[in-house]
Amino acid sequence: MTGGVSGLMVSYRMRQKRRRLLWRSIRSRRQLTQTANRTDLIQKDQVLAFVVLRNEMQRLPHFLSHYRRLGVGHFLIVANDCTDGSAVYLADQPDVSVWRTDASYKSARFGVDWLTWLQFRYGHDHWCLTVDVDELLIYPHHDQRTLSALTQRLDATGAQALGALMLDLYPKGPLGAGSVGADANPVEALPWFDDGPFRAVRQHPMQNLWLQGGARERVFFQQNPTRGPTLNKIPLIKWSRRYAYANSTHSILPPRLNLEWDGPPAVTGQEQLSGVLLHTKFLPSVIERSKEEKGRREHFGQPDQFDAYYDAIGDAPDLWHPHAHRFQGWQQLVRLGLMSAGDWT
Repeated sequence: MTGGVSGLMVSYRMRQKRRRLLWRSIRSRRQLTQTANRTDLIQKDQVLAFVVLRNEMQRLPHFLSHYRRLGVGHFLIVANDCTDGSAVYLADQPDVSVWRTDASYKSARFGVDWLTWLQFRYGHDHWCLTVDVDELLIYPHHDQRTLSALTQRLDATGAQALGALMLDLYPKGPLGAGSVGADANPVEALPWFDDGPFRAVRQHPMQNLWLQGGARERVFFQQNPTRGPTLNKIPLIKWSRRYAYANSTHSILPPRLNLEWDGPPAVTGQEQLSGVLLHTKFLPSVIERSKEEKGRREHFGQPDQFDAYYDAIGDAPDLWHPHAHRFQGWQQLVRLGLMSAGDWT
């Protein structure tokens, strides 16, 4: 009886938390200024992409090309404090709607409040993809099958979300060396990755996965691995206006959605259809961006605790090691147990 009452109280607290997150996201709409609204072009069955960015002109051409190739129907983008022409560039794209804001990224729950509002307003009953500009989603057969084919498969199996491992890519040699063109494929400049080790646990009361390990932990958080990056994400969800991401795309409410993915097969041993987010943080510009972000103090809840991380990136370490893998495609990641096709043949 006590367990039952306790469970009801947890459910009640999670519902209240979700309502608070939705309410603050609705209020956050006042911080957004519409600069190019083409949402009237959104069609019923389109997959929509939701993005917050700041000064990403180096990545934007390839980012848009990658997701258009996958079949994203419309991009809804918040340009936060942009000074490099990103917002102007986006406003000229025919499949993009843009909102601008100079408000605090950190105070908006690292942009999640703004995107939750846009998802509430435009994403209901669509499959919605939420990614950063340095994240390129791939999934089994992505070179031949669009996101529409993927979501049809998820619908057919009763799945409401696709989980993905965020996989850090890095160069061979010191960070910051060389240059990358504005329309280049960042994966070609960052072709190396670690295949583990990774570890995962479930967290309560939200039932969210906590997946850690990989290259950044190996290089930057070896002495304190619990501060290493969280690598599990749920970037693709059949959206309802009742939903709200709780911590980036690492966790979501209601809690049952967090149970849609148990983690990569290399960790869980389970073959469940999933994807990988190729994380292209470590382009040559990462040195200057890290110095800037350390000063802005907008990316962590307790930024003082991550000063050493920014400083370590500024020292331009070489992340490569003899056991690194060179990226060859989605089939390789399936073989390594970093994602799975399940029974989607």
